[in-house]
Amino acid sequence: MDFRHLVATPDALTAVACDALLLVVTGDAVDSALAAPLAALLRDAVAQGDLALKSGKALYLHRPAGVKAARLAFAVVANTSAKAFKAGVAQGLGLLKGTGAKHIAVAFAGKGEWLADHAEAVVAAVGDATYVYRHTKPSAPAAGALAKLTIVCGKADAKAVTQGLARGEAIAAGVALARECANRPANHCTPTYLGEQAKKLGKSHGLKVEVLDRKAVEKLGMGSFRSVAQGSAEPLRFIVARYEGAAKTQAPVVLVGKGITFDTGGISIKPAAEMDEMKFDMGGAASVLGTLRAIAELKPKLNLIGIIPSCENMPSSRAVKPGDVVTSMSGQTIEILNTDAEGRLILCDALTYAERFKPAVVVDIATLTGACVVALGYHHSGLFTADDEVAGQMLAASRSALDPCWRMPMDEEYDEGLKSNFADMGNIGGRMGGAITAAMFLRRFTGKYRWAHLDIAGTAWKSGAAKGATGRPVPLLTHFVLAQAK
Repeated sequence: MDFRHLVATPDALTAVACDALLLVVTGDAVDSALAAPLAALLRDAVAQGDLALKSGKALYLHRPAGVKAARLAFAVVANTSAKAFKAGVAQGLGLLKGTGAKHIAVAFAGKGEWLADHAEAVVAAVGDATYVYRHTKPSAPAAGALAKLTIVCGKADAKAVTQGLARGEAIAAGVALARECANRPANHCTPTYLGEQAKKLGKSHGLKVEVLDRKAVEKLGMGSFRSVAQGSAEPLRFIVARYEGAAKTQAPVVLVGKGITFDTGGISIKPAAEMDEMKFDMGGAASVLGTLRAIAELKPKLNLIGIIPSCENMPSSRAVKPGDVVTSMSGQTIEILNTDAEGRLILCDALTYAERFKPAVVVDIATLTGACVVALGYHHSGLFTADDEVAGQMLAASRSALDPCWRMPMDEEYDEGLKSNFADMGNIGGRMGGAITAAMFLRRFTGKYRWAHLDIAGTAWKSGAAKGATGRPVPLLTHFVLAQAK
C-alpha cells in the first residue's frame, strides 16, 4: 500500500486527483470552508434526510457534480479524536469497498486538525479493511483494488501527518505479521515455524536471533517449560530475538510472549466446542514478533529483546499429570493442579531467563485466562503490575495506540490461593479471580526487575463470523516501547 500526503486547502478538495474522496464529517462541517460543490452536496444530503449529522452515519455519492473524484463518501464522527476518526475512516472505506477505487484521498470536512495520531489511525483502518487471510484458503476473495491512499491536510499539519504515516505503516506491518502467524492452523504454525519466522525477521530487519531446542532448554534447567512440552511429539522452541538500537550498556526492554501453538488443555482436556480456536493460544508470541518488526522498521534508539517459549500442550502417555511437581528455572517448585493452566508454566521460566539481560522493564503477553474474558470482555486487555509508573506508561500507550487495556488489582491477599502442601506453589488458585491469581503466579518470578503482564485472552482474536486474529496488542506494545526511548 502506498501512503502519502498532499497539502491543500479545504476549498481545493474538489480538484484532488483520486478515484474516491472520503470526507470525515465533524459537527461544524456544514459551516466549514469546504469548496462550494462539496458544501452544497453535504447541505443537500442533510436537508433531504439522506445523511444525519450523527456519529456512525455515512453516505456514498457516485460521480458528484463539480468534483473531480468519481466517487464521494461522507462519514460522520462524534468528534475530532483519533479514535472517532479511525471509526469514520473505517466506515467510509466500507462504503467504497468493491467500487474499483484504487486511489482514495481522505480529508476532514470541518475544522479538524491533523495530528500524527490521526494519520496513524488512517493506516490502521486501511490495514483492518484490506487484510485477507489466504495461506490455506486460496479461494479467499481478493483484498480489493485499493493501492494508494492520500491524506489531504494543511501545510501546518504536514510534518505531523508524515510522522503518523511512518509510525502507522510500521505498526500495520507488525499487526499483519501477528495476524498471519496466529491465523495459520496449528499443523502449519508449529513451534518450529515460529522459530523460522523469527530467523526470517532477523535476516530481513537486522535482528540477532537465537532459537534453542529441547537439549538447550534442559541444560538451562527450565523444568516448568519442558513439562508442558513433554506430551507432544512436536519439538519445543525457545526463541530470543534482539533489536539493538542503542549502546550495549543501555538496559533493554524485554517482551515475553506465550507461544502455545495449540492447547488441548493436556490431561485436563478442554471441551470440544471451539477447541479449534486454541490455535490462537500463541497470540502473545505473535504480538512479540509483530512488535519487533514494527520497532525494527522505526529504528528508535533503544534495545529491545523478544523472548518466546513455544510448544504444544497435548495429552499423551508422556504428558504431565495433575499432581505432578516440577522445578522451574528459578529453583522454585510447582505443583501442577491443572494442566490447562500451562501458559504460566512456560512463561515463568522465560521470565527467569530474562534476568540475564538486566532489563529496564519486562512485559509478558499471553492469552492466559478465560477469567480475564469474563472480567473485561473482548474490548480491553487485562493489565497487571504492581509498579504504578509502568502501569501509567502502559495505559498511556494503550490510549495513544487505540488498543485499550484496563489495570487489574494485584493485592497480596490474592497470593494466598497459590499455596500448596507439596511444592512452593500450585499453578492455579481458586476459580474466583482466576486472571489475578495467574498474574500473582507470574509475579513470583519477576522480583529482580520492573514488570507488567498483559492478559490478551479476550482481545487476541475474534470468534463467530469474523473469526480470526486481531494482531493486538502490537499497537499498544509498539507505543509503549517507543515511549521508553524518550
